[in-house]
Amino acid sequence: MQADITQLLVRWGGGDQAALDRLLPLVYDQLKQMAHAHLRKERADHTLNATALVHEAYLELIDAQQVQWKDRVHFLAIGSRVMRRVLVDYALKRKAQKRGGGWQKVDLEEALLPDAQAETVLEFDDALKRLEEVYPRPSKAAELYYFGGLTLKEVGEVLAVSHATVIRDLRFAKAWLAREWGGDLGLLR
Repeated sequence: MQADITQLLVRWGGGDQAALDRLLPLVYDQLKQMAHAHLRKERADHTLNATALVHEAYLELIDAQQVQWKDRVHFLAIGSRVMRRVLVDYALKRKAQKRGGGWQKVDLEEALLPDAQAETVLEFDDALKRLEEVYPRPSKAAELYYFGGLTLKEVGEVLAVSHATVIRDLRFAKAWLAREWGGDLGLLR
């Protein structure tokens, strides 16, 4: 099945839209699992559910014509990154609304918690970007494992490193983020 997925990705990358139609059912469940992993780190009342996040990411992925797909794990890694970007974009929109866009009367307690969560997502995303600038591989490992829901083995395949290196990179990324960000690393559990 993995060979079928790889062939479909290559054909899709070459412009075959029928390959995309055959690919989606083969990867949909895993994309949905990744979406659940991403949303576990979000506030409980997030406006996106796992299905909506997969669909938002799918819309972004089908526009990725310049990507040379390698295999299923590469596709899932890119899918995870796209999902993270979708969630960050939603947090940015929420923050903009907090600043006056889309005025709406809400209960004070209801308003405080979600905005604090949006702020936390944005701060954490900034810290992850700083980590990526200085230490790209540990940053990528953290993103794939903690947010993408990939296994240690799959992270190793994407990064072309050993299992032990993945574990070291994850420990390093978590320690660096704890020091740099200073926030609650409950997002990385």
